[in-house]
Amino acid sequence: MKMANLVTSLCCVVLAAVVVAYAQRRSQLVARNQYERMGSDVTMQCGSLDNDASVSWKVNGTDVKARHRLEGPRLILTQVDLGHNGLYSCFQNPLGERRDTINLRIGTPPREPTVTCRSNTYPKGFYCSWHLQHSTYIPTDFEVDVQHNQRALEVQRDQVHKNRCHVRFPEVFSSFPYRVNVTAVNALGRASTTISFEESTIVKPDPPERVVATPIPNNVRRLEVSWNSPSTWPDVDSFPLKYFLRYRPLIRDQWQHVELSDSTSHTITDAYAGKEYIIQVAAKDTEIGTWSDWSVAVHATPWIEEPKQITSTTEADPVIETKPSPAPASAEPQLGESPVGGGYRPLPFSSPLLFGALLLVFM
Repeated sequence: MKMANLVTSLCCVVLAAVVVAYAQRRSQLVARNQYERMGSDVTMQCGSLDNDASVSWKVNGTDVKARHRLEGPRLILTQVDLGHNGLYSCFQNPLGERRDTINLRIGTPPREPTVTCRSNTYPKGFYCSWHLQHSTYIPTDFEVDVQHNQRALEVQRDQVHKNRCHVRFPEVFSSFPYRVNVTAVNALGRASTTISFEESTIVKPDPPERVVATPIPNNVRRLEVSWNSPSTWPDVDSFPLKYFLRYRPLIRDQWQHVELSDSTSHTITDAYAGKEYIIQVAAKDTEIGTWSDWSVAVHATPWIEEPKQITSTTEADPVIETKPSPAPASAEPQLGESPVGGGYRPLPFSSPLLFGALLLVFM
């Protein structure tokens, strides 16, 4: 029995040693991340080797060509930048056994994020979004805290926009301000921004939807414009919207404006005949908040009368009888006058006396 227990104990010791050796070996093969600040000097340690160990280093499978120096198992890079990013491996001499792999990432600590909040679903809730004005070049996370009346509110991160969160209003028409803190965090540092606001100042609907402009038959200066309230606005009956319409012909830069109470249509009566117009609509809560962005622009031209077709009938042309015009009387030549061009011209026999004289001569 004692022998069996001894064998069991020895097996457990051997198994534990194998597990430890495997874990150490695996840790040497799996790369570990090392984040360092841009412009600094960086030291990378080859595993847990002693200070007198002799090692060689490679980056991305090739010799390290950047400015560096070796101190035992350590590789020291000076004034690093993004060009030093890479997968560094160290090998123990003289057998060249790989002992460690380091994924070096160069970056910067975050600066204060820019934070904005808006309610386009009033009175259900609001959302806040944030961004960094300068890249950190390394993974950076954000921590969000929202306070109202000395109470932390539940924050729901957006599934599509990673830098956005949603918060429900705990009450409506509250006089207590909201306080939102966003902290940017990465391996090199952290920075925070805090903003405060009252609910009435962040209400801003989405633009109206499905804006349509159509000409009115037989009216050369009118356009009928209609639209839908934004689908994200949850209760337009209890919290009505007013609208702002602007329009202009493409040939001009100056807009014309019309503010409407709660109607979702309007007839433009002063359009230029035959000119194409560009039309947009904005929305706003009737009591609080600011105007939405402009809707997608639509184009329309007032009604234009189609030219009437002229039908032609083919008729036979009347036959016109023509007679030759009499030749103009020519002046009788004078004695001694030769015809033009010296050609022969017979004398007219209009004189009876001359005819009789000639007749006597031939008899």
